[in-house]
Amino acid sequence: MPMYDAIVVGARCAGSPTAMLLARAGHRVLLVDRARFPSDTFRAHFVRAPAVRYLQNWALLDRVLATGCPLVRKRTSDLGDFRLAGYPPGFDDVPGDLAPRRIVLDAILVEAAVAAGAELREAFAVEDVIWDGDRVVGVRGRADGRVFEERARIVIGADGQYSLVARRVGAAVRCATPPLTFAYYSYWAEMPVEGIEVVHRPDAGCAFITFPTNDGLSVVGMQARMAQFAAWRRDVEGRFQEALELVPELNDRVRAGRRVADWRGSGDLPNFIRAAWGPGWALVGDAGYHRDPLPAQGISDAFRDASALAEAVHAGLAGIRSIESAISEFEARRDAAALAGYEATVRACALNGPSPELLRLRAALRGNQADTDRFYGVDYGTVPRDEFYAPANIARILCADVAQSR
Repeated sequence: MPMYDAIVVGARCAGSPTAMLLARAGHRVLLVDRARFPSDTFRAHFVRAPAVRYLQNWALLDRVLATGCPLVRKRTSDLGDFRLAGYPPGFDDVPGDLAPRRIVLDAILVEAAVAAGAELREAFAVEDVIWDGDRVVGVRGRADGRVFEERARIVIGADGQYSLVARRVGAAVRCATPPLTFAYYSYWAEMPVEGIEVVHRPDAGCAFITFPTNDGLSVVGMQARMAQFAAWRRDVEGRFQEALELVPELNDRVRAGRRVADWRGSGDLPNFIRAAWGPGWALVGDAGYHRDPLPAQGISDAFRDASALAEAVHAGLAGIRSIESAISEFEARRDAAALAGYEATVRACALNGPSPELLRLRAALRGNQADTDRFYGVDYGTVPRDEFYAPANIARILCADVAQSR
């Protein structure tokens, strides 16, 4: 009989919640990671309100807020036209968005998994999976110079885009698009930011994003088309200052503040969806579904899929239904959500200019706060896209703008 019900490989935003939820359900869980926590990583910070709801449901939100991470209740976008500010409706039950540093958030998630009863092994490098016929039954890894073999009823790969678990089980790639953008970010002191601000400069093929995080700091990041990556790598600071000239208002605030950390960046931001499961194994988070960070959806995707996978695995381990049937249903749900997000991300990463119709709509939304909030609600999923962009609704907004301007 295996020692564990589940082994979760990778202890960040997908792995720790999966381990925590399975442990809370009474299962024996081993959680392993190469890192020691607290540990930083080049990954997204932003936790959108739907994902904040997960933190609240998991009784972890107060712990995140206690770190001093500011709440975000305002979104501002500038597509080269003007700054349009609002916040999506439908989140009266949560206090707002959050953008904690990963060294903070990941540690809280790991601690929650351990508090739930999961066994944690840090600095544990998984080297292979163990097979029994065509079924995965465990992992082989190394820690402190010693080789360990551990067995479980299911092995869950939450080990990121380069997932060793995915490679060893030969998880099929359903769709893939090579990197379309690269990203750099750093932290600024004495640079106040009101909510999350996104500025696109399509003619230059780049976008800026700023938001507040822990320790009174603000994140300033940029993304641009891959064609510019080589030039940026040679001189990140110079290229950043040059690009900032395209956004005078942001440029003034950045120059008034102080950069207090090194630049962090990557051009390795592929988009892919892998098969989510097979005999004795499953994938969650970036291991199974990875997309460019431009839409700032990575943590939301991880929390959503961790919750759904834990529910499916629990149903299988508890004998409520066959584990194969339960995880197959999880995969179908994940694929339906992932494919829509994947396609939207690939389109957005072209960093093309807005259509004349979108610019006209945005212009009509100025001074119309209720519809501006609903405009942002489409992106958050609280306002149906077909409903907001119905011809009659768009005509109403445009006509109201004409009437107001008379």
